[in-house]
Amino acid sequence: MSAERAITRLIVFDLDGTLVDASEDLTSSLNATFARLRPGTPALAVDAVRAMIGEGATVLVQRALAAARVDLALEDVLPVYMDCYAQRLLETTRPYPGIPELLDALRPRTLAVLTNKPGGMSRAVLDGLGLSSRFLRVYGGGDLATRKPDPEGLLRLMEEAGVGRAEALMVGDSAIDVRTARAAGVRVVGVEWGFDTENLRAESPDALVSRPAELLQEV
Repeated sequence: MSAERAITRLIVFDLDGTLVDASEDLTSSLNATFARLRPGTPALAVDAVRAMIGEGATVLVQRALAAARVDLALEDVLPVYMDCYAQRLLETTRPYPGIPELLDALRPRTLAVLTNKPGGMSRAVLDGLGLSSRFLRVYGGGDLATRKPDPEGLLRLMEEAGVGRAEALMVGDSAIDVRTARAAGVRVVGVEWGFDTENLRAESPDALVSRPAELLQEV
């Protein structure tokens, strides 16, 4: 830690692509949705879906409709997708290797999650993986009036934790996470094991890490 850097008291993590890999469950849910609504639609590949993740369920479904060239109204598809995903939240979703150990090593700092994934589903995933107790709060899509990259959620977490900008850190795998941190005036570390590495690097986070344990050097 550099001499100029304040002690980090709050670390706010993104979820998908940062703490957990949900890409296979998201992909199977989208394909199940299309199979229900438009049988015969070619299945989307996991790699294609990974590039669509990060801006919440509505944007994910919009991108999937375009990629699959399915001419259906978003308002008809979204509730079916939510139902399909609710049945698959934890079929294959797991923390990235080293994440549980990292969360343990970060104690006694305050940890939180800020994601565009629907809030209820985000909390269900973390609860099912036995990680919920590590976090002061988990804010997801629909919990607040805005979503990332609007800084509302990050600023609220800082207020709830009683920390200033210099004592907070955002950790994520996407350009959206960097923009969120910048809008809040908070340091940001990008993780290179996620879904949006190219755009993440283009946003120039304060630091990049390739393994969870490396984050310990940035707090």
